[in-house]
Amino acid sequence: MKIVIQDFKEGATIPKEFTCDGTNHAPGLYLEDVPKNAKSLGLIMDDPDAPNGTWTHWTAWNLNPAVLEIRQDKLVGTVEGGLGSAIEGVTSRGKPGYHGPCPPSGVHRYYFRVYALNTILDLKGDADVAKLRAAMEGHVIAETEYMGTYTR
Repeated sequence: MKIVIQDFKEGATIPKEFTCDGTNHAPGLYLEDVPKNAKSLGLIMDDPDAPNGTWTHWTAWNLNPAVLEIRQDKLVGTVEGGLGSAIEGVTSRGKPGYHGPCPPSGVHRYYFRVYALNTILDLKGDADVAKLRAAMEGHVIAETEYMGTYTR
């Protein structure tokens, strides 16, 4: 399984548009080689370089594995958008949804990780990343990551 983000290359600087200094919208994630036996996908975007420990910027789960493009504007409650009953979880800001890079200082790394799961998760939208990771445990059949950097 592989993630491709057309807006920036792997390991390169994330464009301002996708950060708190721009429109703060998530870049589109395109998936390749998703396992045919996956029942759902999970998503975690985080910053391991945050001063107080890893900062979670975005989580989502129960994404339809047949849809090979993950776009923020088609995540929640849009069966017609193809992502079905996907749920966005609570981030380190205490709110659901995408919260783009906004480092206080220095260059930070931002990891977009997608997990192919052999189940649909029974997890409510108020779940944080710890609950998501616990729910995914034992159900991950493939995973991939894509990293970008940002400094202000």
